[in-house]
Amino acid sequence: MRAEERYEISMLKKEKMNLLKLIDKKNEEKISLQTEVTKLRKKLAEEYLHYLTERDARKILIADLNELRYQREDMSLAQSPGIWGEDPVKLTLALKMTRQDLTRTQMELNTMKANFGDVVPRRDFEMQEKTNRDLQEQLDSLRDDYEEVRKEHEILLQLHMSTLKERDQFYSELQEIQRTSTPRPDWTKCEDVVSGGPDRWHMLAEGKNSDQLVDVLLEEIGEGLLREKDFFPGLGYGEAIPPFLRFDGIVENKKPTKKDVVNLLKDAWKERLAEEQKEKFPDFFFNFLERRFGPGDAMAWAYTIFENIKLFRSNEVMSQFYAVLMGKRSEIVYIKHKETVAQLLKEMTNVDSQNEGLLTMEQLSTVLKSIFPFKKEEKIQELMEAGGWHPNSSNADFLNYRSLFMEDEEGQSMHFVQKLWEQYMDEKDEYLQELKQELGLELRDEVTLCKVREALMNIDPGLDKQTLNSYLSQAFQLPVTELPEEGEKEEGIVTRLQAALEQLQMADIRRMGAREHEPAS
Repeated sequence: MRAEERYEISMLKKEKMNLLKLIDKKNEEKISLQTEVTKLRKKLAEEYLHYLTERDARKILIADLNELRYQREDMSLAQSPGIWGEDPVKLTLALKMTRQDLTRTQMELNTMKANFGDVVPRRDFEMQEKTNRDLQEQLDSLRDDYEEVRKEHEILLQLHMSTLKERDQFYSELQEIQRTSTPRPDWTKCEDVVSGGPDRWHMLAEGKNSDQLVDVLLEEIGEGLLREKDFFPGLGYGEAIPPFLRFDGIVENKKPTKKDVVNLLKDAWKERLAEEQKEKFPDFFFNFLERRFGPGDAMAWAYTIFENIKLFRSNEVMSQFYAVLMGKRSEIVYIKHKETVAQLLKEMTNVDSQNEGLLTMEQLSTVLKSIFPFKKEEKIQELMEAGGWHPNSSNADFLNYRSLFMEDEEGQSMHFVQKLWEQYMDEKDEYLQELKQELGLELRDEVTLCKVREALMNIDPGLDKQTLNSYLSQAFQLPVTELPEEGEKEEGIVTRLQAALEQLQMADIRRMGAREHEPAS
């Protein structure tokens, strides 16, 4: 069978080759015939042109012959003047025939005028037609331009009306503010009141708005009053009193400096991070004071530290410790922030191959984008500016990156680290606002765990299951182990939206993936 198949295949191939040769031959014959037809057409055109030439020459020759004949007849008549009297019938017949010819010619002329009086030459018609097409195209273009301008005009009218409404609204608000607001305070009056004089006040007030200046002034006043106190009254043993402040009687004010308080809080954080068995933060704080100062002075130091961190809200170490101690913020937020700062410093150190403490602005931008891939470009720009970049800077300019992570004696970070913290808080607020908008509920409304899960996945598709469960656990105050699987009895778990958002605000919430339709930076 295989031999027969190979034979059939070879025969088919030969037939195919023969057919191809036949097709090629036919194509060559077709081309040859087309060439012959072209030559014949050309020859026919030449012959037709020759015929037209001969025809025109014949007509001219006939006209010349007729003219010569007429001239000869005229000369014969002129030489025989008596012929008119000899043949009047012939002349009458000739006149009659001539009049008939004239009448027929006149009728043909009238018919031609009637039929073709309004006809123009083809060349003029084609020129006019081309001109008409050009004008029509210009008209269509002008109509399109007009329609576009008309739409833009309508949009501008709408914008104008909207701007007028906004202007009227702002004017009304301005009048209301002018009527109800108080004059802007003259902060220079504080220079002679604050200890340290004008120089210290300028240092304290630099870069702060009026609200922040009020906090600074209150801290200065409160610091003076705090130092005047020798004792604090105990707050008792009520359930609303934090465990580390439950005491009856009076306790001594240890009167430490701000620097001493900051150093003590830093030591507490170091011990907390090294702790293996995590106890509640307020209990840890009091036990730390007992280990540091002994059971006898622990309560006095607890009241002293508490009053200081409650007063000095502008100090980031104290304010963050106070927020964690009072349960207003999870300690993981502080820990993650410190880890992020440490990671930034480590990455910058790795890029600094010469270990000179210097980076170019381009290297700084690359490190920031690698650590924060989901930050918007303007946020990266803000961090660059906080690090020392300005519009006149070149990518090759060097920056002492280690100075970005330094702290003063009171624990205050440089502007770069402060900006990093501000951006984290702003991004968390923006994230929670997106969640609220996605849910489409009012703060007083109740929301189910199922809806919160779905909304979180919609606004942040990059969330992994573990992180999503931790967010849900925080929002509904349930252990992760007690959370139902997706689609299992989720409708029965309900809380108020405001409570859920407040719980998430306390936790470490951050975007885990790029926004929809938005690439990472």
